[in-house]
Formats: sequence, C-alpha cells, structure tokens
Amino acid sequence: MKFLNQILFKRPIWILVLVILISVAFLMAMKSNSRMETDLDKYMPKDHPAFVYSDQAEELFNIKDGIIIALENKEGIYNPGTLQKIIDLTVTLQEMEEIEEDDVTSLFTADNIVGSEGGLDVEEFYTDVPKNADELKLLQEKVRNNEMVFERIVSKDEKVAVIIAEINKDVFSQDFYQRILALSKTFEGPEKLYVAGRPIVEGTMATLGPADMKRMVPIVLVVIVFVLWFVMRSLKSTIITLSIVIFSTIWAFGLMASLDIPIYAVSTMIPVMLIAIGVADGIHLYSHLELYLKDNPNATKEEGVKNMLKEMWRPVVITSVTTGVGFISLLSSEVYPIKYFGLFTAFGVIMAMAFSLVILPALILIFGMPKVKQSKPSNENNSKDIFSHRFAKGLVKYRYLTFFATIAIIIISISGINKIWINSSFLEKFESDSDIVVTDQFINKNFGGTSTLNVILSTEKKGDMMTAPVLKLMDEMQQVTESLTIVGNSFSLSDYVKRMHKVMHSDKEEFNVVPEGRELIAQYLLLYEISGDPEKLWKVVDSQYKEANLTFQLKSDNSKAINSALEIVKSYEDRFQALGVTLGYAGSGYTSLVFTDLILEGQIKSLIISLILVIALLAFMFKDLMLGIIGAIPIAITAIISFGVMGLMGIALSTTTALVSSIAIGIGIDYAVHFIERYKIYALQTKDLDLTIGKTMHHSGRAISFNALVVIAGFLVLLFSVFPPNRALGALVSLNMFTSFLGTVTVMFLILVQTKKFFKPKNN
Repeated sequence: MKFLNQILFKRPIWILVLVILISVAFLMAMKSNSRMETDLDKYMPKDHPAFVYSDQAEELFNIKDGIIIALENKEGIYNPGTLQKIIDLTVTLQEMEEIEEDDVTSLFTADNIVGSEGGLDVEEFYTDVPKNADELKLLQEKVRNNEMVFERIVSKDEKVAVIIAEINKDVFSQDFYQRILALSKTFEGPEKLYVAGRPIVEGTMATLGPADMKRMVPIVLVVIVFVLWFVMRSLKSTIITLSIVIFSTIWAFGLMASLDIPIYAVSTMIPVMLIAIGVADGIHLYSHLELYLKDNPNATKEEGVKNMLKEMWRPVVITSVTTGVGFISLLSSEVYPIKYFGLFTAFGVIMAMAFSLVILPALILIFGMPKVKQSKPSNENNSKDIFSHRFAKGLVKYRYLTFFATIAIIIISISGINKIWINSSFLEKFESDSDIVVTDQFINKNFGGTSTLNVILSTEKKGDMMTAPVLKLMDEMQQVTESLTIVGNSFSLSDYVKRMHKVMHSDKEEFNVVPEGRELIAQYLLLYEISGDPEKLWKVVDSQYKEANLTFQLKSDNSKAINSALEIVKSYEDRFQALGVTLGYAGSGYTSLVFTDLILEGQIKSLIISLILVIALLAFMFKDLMLGIIGAIPIAITAIISFGVMGLMGIALSTTTALVSSIAIGIGIDYAVHFIERYKIYALQTKDLDLTIGKTMHHSGRAISFNALVVIAGFLVLLFSVFPPNRALGALVSLNMFTSFLGTVTVMFLILVQTKKFFKPKNN
C-alpha cells in the first residue's frame, strides 16, 4: 500500500499507462474470442438429474428441436406450383450438411399407411407433382383421410403446409440461421413463408442481443454524462468519473473473453449495470472532495487527494465489497447465464472500486482538482444547512407516521408476492408484434404448436408397449390432455396402431381405436416394420417395445402452458403404475420448466446468502451486529416491495428479472454504508444528536441522493431495450434504487436516532 501511494503521488502517469495497456490487451481478447451463446440447452446444468434423463431420452428416440417452415397459399396448397415448392424446399433442406436427410418431414416425405389386398402398405402421398384436377383431388382426399397428416402437416383449411427440419445439437450457427431465412425468401410468391421453431428463436436472440447492447451502451453513456454533469457541474470531473466505468467494463468483458466464457443474453446488460453502478464511488469521492475544498480553499491537490482517500477509502471499499457480494451470491444459481452474470458483474464492480481509489486520484493529480465555488457568508448557504436540519428534524417529529406508512406498504407488497409466477418462455423475451412472435402465433393457430413436451413411458418387460391396456390408456391420456386449449396435438405409438387398425378395416371410422389383443397389435407393427420406414417408428417406441415416446405439441412455451399439460399427464401416473409403466419427462419444453424451478431456487438462495453476508460485513465493519441488521433494513424493505410490485403488476420471474433482488441488495446497501459511516463520524466528533443528524443529512444525504439519481437514470435506459424483460428489469431496479435511498434516509435514519446509536452514556 505504501509503495502504491509513493507511485500515485510521484508517478501517477505510470499507473494510468499500465491500466491503459492492460485494457488494450483485454480489447484484443474481446475482438478475437467474444461469442454470443444462444443454444438454450447450454443455459442449463447438464449434470442435473432432469437434464441427464432428458438427454438419454433424446438420444434413444432421436428427439431434436426442429425448424418449422410454413408455406401459405391463400388459394389453397393443392396446386402444382405450391406442391412443387414443397418438394424443392424439402430436397434443399435435406441437402444441407447441418440436416440429416431422414430428419425432414413434409407432405412429400410423409408416410401414408393404407390397406391393401396383401394386408398393409406404406406409400408416399406423391412423388411427382399432380398435373390435372383429378390427380390433385385424389391427393387432397388422401390427406384428408389420414389423421396422422391432416391438421399436422396440412392445415384444416388446406391453405398452409409445413416442413419440419430437425437438427442435431451443436450444429446451429448464425451462418446456418441466415441461410435458412434467405432460403425461405427465395421461395416466396405467391406463397408466403413463415419460419419458426426453437433454433430460430435462438438465432433471433443471437442477432438482436449484441445489436441491443450496441444500441444501449451509447444511450446510457449519454444519459450518465448528462446526469453526472448535472450533479457535479464539472465536465472534467464527469469525464474522469466516466473513464472509471469504461475501464471496468472493458476489464469485465476482457476477462470473460480471456476465460472463453460466452456472452449470454443476460450478459448484454453488464455494461449498463457497470456504467450505472460504477460511477457511485466517483460521486462520493468528488462530493467529499468538494466539501473539503470549501472548508480548505487553499489546500493543494496533494492535500485534497490525501484527505479524500483517508476519509473515504473505508466506505468506498465496504460499499463495493457489499455490492460485489450481492452479485457473487448469484453463483449459488445453477443457471449458467445468471451465474456468470453475477461473477463478472462483481468483478467489474471491484475493478471500478480499485480504479476509483487509484485512477481517479491519479487523474486528479495529473489534470488538477475540480473548481469549487467557494461558500459566501450569506443566507443562501445557511439555507442549505437549515433545510438539512429541518428535513431531519421533521422526520424525527413525524417518525410514527413514517413507520406506519412503511408497514402499510410492506403489507400490500406481501399480498402481491403471493401472485408472482415464473416464466420459462423464450418467445416472450421478444416484442409481441415482432416477426418471430407473429410467425410463431401463425403456426400455432394453424397447427398443433411449436413447443413440445415429451412424456417417456418405461416398462421392465420386453414387448409391454404392445399391450392393449397400455396403448388404450396412452390414447386416453392424449385425448384428455388435448382438451386443453393450450395443447394443439399429440403423437405416439397409439396413433400408429389406431391408423393401421382403421385402414385394415376399409377406413371405417369405428375402427379408429386401439384393438384388443396383443397378438393383433404385434402383427400390425410387424407389417409396418416390413412395409414402411422403421426409423420413423423408432421415434415413438424403442425396438424392444419397452419404452415409448409420447409428444405433446403446445401453442405456448411459457411455464403456465407446460404446467397445465403436465398436471393432467401426472394425474395418470398411478394408473400407468398399476400396469407396470413409469412416466418420465424430456425434451426442450420440460427442461425449460425445470430451468424455471432452478431460477426460483437460485433466487431464494442468493437472496438469503447476500442478506446474511451483507449483515455480517456491516457488523464487522462497524463492530456491532445491531448496526449490521439496521443497515440491512432498507434493502430488506426494498426486496419485499420489489417482489410485491412484480406480483401486483403481473411481471414474471425470468432469467432476467430474477436478478432484481441481488442487484437491489448489492447497490442499495451502498447508501446505508455511507450514511452510517458519516453518522458515526459526526456523532463521535460533535456528541450532539441534533447537529449529527443535520450534518449527516447534508453530507451523506446529499451524496447518496446524487448517487441514486445517476443509478436510476442509468437503469431507466433499459426501457429502450428491444427485450421486454430487460425493460421490466430497468424499471424494477430504478424503483429499487429509489426505495433503497428513501428507506435509508427515512426508516433506517429514524431507527438510528431511536436506538441512540453512538450516543449512549459511555460515549458522552
């Protein structure tokens, strides 16, 4: 520390050059190694039992996320032009290296199971495009009579047909995403094409995320510069303070790139966070320096900097550490984006602290101290002091009114907390009128749905999936679950068996049921294996008929939709258990649901951990457990109000809004630390309660009001984000900062006064 001080006061330029050189190295690392991670599977911990089971099921049944391309012809799809485009688009997709040929499903590749003189045949709907009206009519009748295709691949009004291209994990890229979009454009006219599916959601997020960050950073910089200048009245001080957060942001992203950690969607908010948070230390340092220079107008810049560091290093370090703790607590989450967001934001906050205590003084020594307008012995200056005293005394006088109002707000907020819900939807991260959402809604309207839930049925004995009781119960569960508006369709082994039973009885509708007798079912399945493509059958059952895959198509990917379907499915668990069948769950829809549970679990853990650590740090700093608890009161109230507002306003807890409480604790505790520290100093100096509360309100109350103003303005910039959850986060954090500030200068202040801290007899 002594060596650093010697360099700081003798060679400040050296420190600045060193920081710039390291920053350049980090910028080079960012340029060469930064990447956006949008594979939603990689957001989740792969060693979690639910994800391990899902991966095993996906491998067994070749479950993959699919790209869905819908062709709409308002005159109907049964015309040579549209049918030829279905062929051409199917073949083009099959030829892509990212897609396996058998993983493209369309009217051109779908199986048509029909009865024949020899028993059962599996044929194609068409190989060549029908040339005349009779051939088109025949194709139309084939589709209408096949419930495995009609309303699944061809819409009910026969104006839309879909092509589904399933892709392997780890093959999706931005280049592939752009090629898919470009391909769809080339096939438009007169047909309109819609592209949807989870990979498309990922690709859209990967495109909009960095673009949103590039747009937001300049806006927040402009806002922060304006607000800093407004509170500091010095362009030089504004630029110096802003340079601190720019360096800390570069170092945070540079370290992320150096460690090969990808940028997740939520990571794009780190610059906004660090810019809004990082200026706090500079504001407090400059505020103290300004007050010092007013009292010591002839002080040199070395004396001013030394006094600033001597008086302010302790609260600056403690506030930064407590802020870092708020973010570090997010490491308790099992969700990778939240975990890394917490880690690197905490690193950026600590670096902002280090730069504030080293770079800011160095820049002051190099470029000189801010100009301070000297106080005049007039009523103008006295009125400021009088206002501080009057505000503090007014609070003390009406303290019970403040306490009752706070209790009422807490009660209302607690009622709102009960209404909080968790949302796993990735589509709802986008604007409701965005192309990706509109496209998804179009496909959901005409077909089963773009989201899926896979139910895995398992038995111990070979061939148990061929038994009539199991298949009938499976069919019943499908029909009951499909009664939900949110469930569009389902597909399983029972659909194959019912189709084969029907076509073997002249397509009579009364035979569209699961037949009695295991032998007959086994015979049907054997005929299909011989006549059809068994690879398609292995998507719904394994080769030993011990496990089966039942897929539900959902018209929404949010948690409420998935839970409503899951609730019905789980009600069948006991009945299946009686048949020796257990149910498991897999696929992207279910893992997204588990993902939301992990978010809630991580949120609760991080909230508890951060509160405990903050109280412990404050107790250690002030050597008083009671002061630790008192200091935590504003952030505890803030957390309650924040969650209450979320519940009352219907704002869901997501990967983004889950960050609210940790941010509120991390930033909000700063106000309490600075206020208590200054209160203690004045109490021990003056030994006069009235003078202490007035001087504290004038010194720290002034600084934290500036701090709150800057942070609120910084986070309000998120209202310009293209992602609705980011906007919700910006509004909530701004509200949190206001309530933390207000709670500090009212409730916490009154408790300090009420408990007579630092004014006990032994101190007098």
